[in-house]
Amino acid sequence: IAAGSERAVLDQIKQLWTDFAPQAPFSFSFLDEDINAQYQSEERLASVLSTFTFLSIFIACLGLLGLITYITQQRTKEIGIRKVLGATTASILALLSKDFLKLIVLALVLATPIAYYFMNQWLQDFAYSIELQWWVFALAGLAAIGIALLTVSVQSVRAALANPVNSLRSE
Repeated sequence: IAAGSERAVLDQIKQLWTDFAPQAPFSFSFLDEDINAQYQSEERLASVLSTFTFLSIFIACLGLLGLITYITQQRTKEIGIRKVLGATTASILALLSKDFLKLIVLALVLATPIAYYFMNQWLQDFAYSIELQWWVFALAGLAAIGIALLTVSVQSVRAALANPVNSLRSE
C-alpha cells in the first residue's frame, strides 16, 4: 500500500470482503500498530518499575543513613579514643563501613541467583529474547555497593573529622 492511499485500498478490500464473505464482519489492523500495542504494556510496566525502584532506593538510603547515624552516636567515644591514639580518617571510615559491606555482599550473593531465575523466566515470554549476561548483575552489585558506601561515608567522615576532645570530655 502506497503511503497516503491507505483509505482507498481499505475501501477496496472491504468491498471484496463483503462480496466473498458477507456474513463475517470486516475488521482489520496494521501490523505495526499491533506490535506497538503489545509492547505498550511492557513500556508502562518499565515506567512503573523505574519509579518504584527509585523510591525504594531512596527509602533504603534514608534507612541506611539513619542506621549509620545511630551507630556513630553509639560509638562516639570509641571513635574519639581511636582518633587520640592516631587513627586516620580512612581507617575510621573503613571501620564503620566494613560491617555494611559484609551485609551488602551477603545480600548480593543471595539475591543474584533469585533475580537471574525470575528475569530468565520473564524473558522467555518474548519471541526474541536475549541471554542475561553476568556483567549486568556485577554492574548492579557495584552500583548497590557504591550507593551504600556513599551513604555511609557521609556520616562516617563527619564522625571521623569531629574533634575527639568533645566526645571524650564527658568522661
